[in-house]
Amino acid sequence: MKQLLIFFVCCVSAFSSFGQDSIPVTEPKKVLDSLYREDQFYVGLTFNLLVNRSTGIDQSGFSGGLHLGFIRDMPINKLRNVAIGLGVGYSFNTYGQNLSINVDDTNGNGVFEALDGSDFDTNRFTTHLAEVPLEFRWRTSVPETHKFYRIYAGLRFGYLFHFRSNFEKGDIKVRETKVDELNRLRYGATFTFGWNTYNFSVYYSLNPLFNDDAKIDGERVGLNPIKIGLTFYIL
Repeated sequence: MKQLLIFFVCCVSAFSSFGQDSIPVTEPKKVLDSLYREDQFYVGLTFNLLVNRSTGIDQSGFSGGLHLGFIRDMPINKLRNVAIGLGVGYSFNTYGQNLSINVDDTNGNGVFEALDGSDFDTNRFTTHLAEVPLEFRWRTSVPETHKFYRIYAGLRFGYLFHFRSNFEKGDIKVRETKVDELNRLRYGATFTFGWNTYNFSVYYSLNPLFNDDAKIDGERVGLNPIKIGLTFYIL
């Protein structure tokens, strides 16, 4: 009986060893997404410049912007490294300058003036825009990694849905939000290039902020924004 028990234990041990040797342990394979898309959410921070200024208009203080949105990435080749991007976004901008903006209560027309730096404590205006970016995209992306070079160029269309100018000097405060001379429909050219997280971006407005009715001593106010900064992409 003892010999039979020993024989049984040996058989079980041998069978277990055989089973362990005959069944290979395989690690699960990483599934690559061959239909991947890139850079569909963006956040941008910019320093804002104003060009095409009328005589006497200068920037002062900090001018900057915050931009965010979603761009649908639509690859157009088999490697998926060339794509068209179309999306929606929001843009907030502030501009420090010496342009005085007042609205005549009698006729609703804007009255514009170039101020001397000593004439105010604060003088700036802010803009809020809904935007539609359209991009042609080239990148060195592959499914295995999110680190790659990118060059994106395109157009950005927008609607300026809220404007506010703010003048302060001592106890005097003047704020204007309804300025008929604004070009509320906006459009400009965009260019972005970079590697991985860090991407340099430029936006140049193709039309001025103010229409031809906005003048100082017969000269058009103009003001075309240029926005220079960094754009961060997610997913």
